[in-house]
Amino acid sequence: MEQLTLFEQDLINAICIFHARFKNVQPENVEVELMYDDLAGYTAEAYVNGQVELYNTVNFITALRLYIDEKLQRDSISARISLDIDDEAGMIANVSW
Repeated sequence: MEQLTLFEQDLINAICIFHARFKNVQPENVEVELMYDDLAGYTAEAYVNGQVELYNTVNFITALRLYIDEKLQRDSISARISLDIDDEAGMIANVSW
């Protein structure tokens, strides 16, 4: 089984690309804050043009799948993606095929 770790900057980039696509802006114009809460789980807030949108865990994973497909040129449908917190690296995504 092949494994890949996406680090915090990859996660931020994934949300920026995903959010920019739906807001019709450039990914560079999107600001992202990653968060974890015991009740809400893994979430992200995306800011653009003074508006904020919350990404729950499901939307977060969907953004990561787009990133895997387009930027990593890998099949995201067959990938198992799990989010985690690493003491040194911060929020990460473990991807396995």
